[in-house]
Amino acid sequence: MLHIVVDKSDAWLSSRDASARLGVKVETLYAYASRGLVTSSPGDGRRGRLYAADDVERLRTRHVARSGHGPVAASALRFGEPVLETRVSRVDAAGLYYRGHSATALCRSDVGFERVAELLWSGVLPDSTSHADRPIAELWCDAPRLWPLLKGTATLPKMALLLSALALADDDRHGASDAAELARARAVTRWLAHAPALRPATIDRKETRIAALLLRALNAPRTNANLTNVDRALVLSAEHELNASTFAARVAASAGADLYACLGAAVNTLSGSAHGGMCDRVEALIEAIGSKARAARTIREWLARGEQVPGFGHPLYPAGDPRGALLLELARAHGARTDAARTAFALLDAMERGGHPAPTLDAGLVALCHSLQLPRGTAATIFALGRTAGWVAHALEQRAAGYVLRPRARYVGAEPSP
Repeated sequence: MLHIVVDKSDAWLSSRDASARLGVKVETLYAYASRGLVTSSPGDGRRGRLYAADDVERLRTRHVARSGHGPVAASALRFGEPVLETRVSRVDAAGLYYRGHSATALCRSDVGFERVAELLWSGVLPDSTSHADRPIAELWCDAPRLWPLLKGTATLPKMALLLSALALADDDRHGASDAAELARARAVTRWLAHAPALRPATIDRKETRIAALLLRALNAPRTNANLTNVDRALVLSAEHELNASTFAARVAASAGADLYACLGAAVNTLSGSAHGGMCDRVEALIEAIGSKARAARTIREWLARGEQVPGFGHPLYPAGDPRGALLLELARAHGARTDAARTAFALLDAMERGGHPAPTLDAGLVALCHSLQLPRGTAATIFALGRTAGWVAHALEQRAAGYVLRPRARYVGAEPSP
């Protein structure tokens, strides 16, 4: 089985771990077991008696409910305390980690987006050769008939439509094994890389790099600098714990939705202006500034009006988003060759000089894309395409957890009429 499936040993907890999870003394845990509230079993000689993790969690949930922690749970859904357990990623003061691997270190070492995706999905970082031999599902949709519906240049609606079309053509999408789902995920990612293309084209099955497929769809030069930096941006975009789109994917997965539906829920959530749309807002701000000479004045005017500058300040990174910092470093290393890039750098400089919040992933993506002279909207596309890896990982993890995500609401309306 794949590493995403919960190991059998995780079904049992030591007395110390079980009592800590319940917030009680070990003696109280023994009393619970004697009353039949928690199932216990002889250990392996090293951990003493073991206690069923499901029973412990069920009892803990009951205690929380009886203790009146509803308001705490409600605030947790507002960028607050953790509400789910995951092995996919960790965000803390030290930075962002994918299955225990530093995201920025993976980016700097040029591991490659494809290998990072496999790490997120399986828990194991494959070597540089073995991942290329992993199976890719044969997926199909009638792209020539689909493309006339894809009006405009926004990529996210195209991704949503592609996912629906691929789902309708895939009769085996329900109840697939983990191995089949991963083969499907590899294929879906390749299809989504094609979404920005202005006209349908055959996917190059010999091309193994998602960054190359994306640049081809963008009709952008596939230079070494473009390939390397787009790949790095995909790696930094791949996963970020329980953001809104990932949570949507997990909710869909918990309800038994197929992989396409889980990804569709995530893509449509990402389209919100406060999430994936943030990259477009940063681009719009740079266009509104117009030139680097106007950057500082424009920012002062925005802030004087009480408007928040998009792409700066992340609640989870009080000291600065490490992803944004690294992307800005990559952008500066490549240089500013256009007015848009020079304006972007001037905006970033003005925010730094003013002591304002540091750039987030969104601002970093826009700066890098302007530096690479990629088409407008590419930053949001990279965000969505890279995050596909994390969405798949969370959908599979939620399936393995085996429960429906269904939080309760705390009613605050009018009392019923007599």
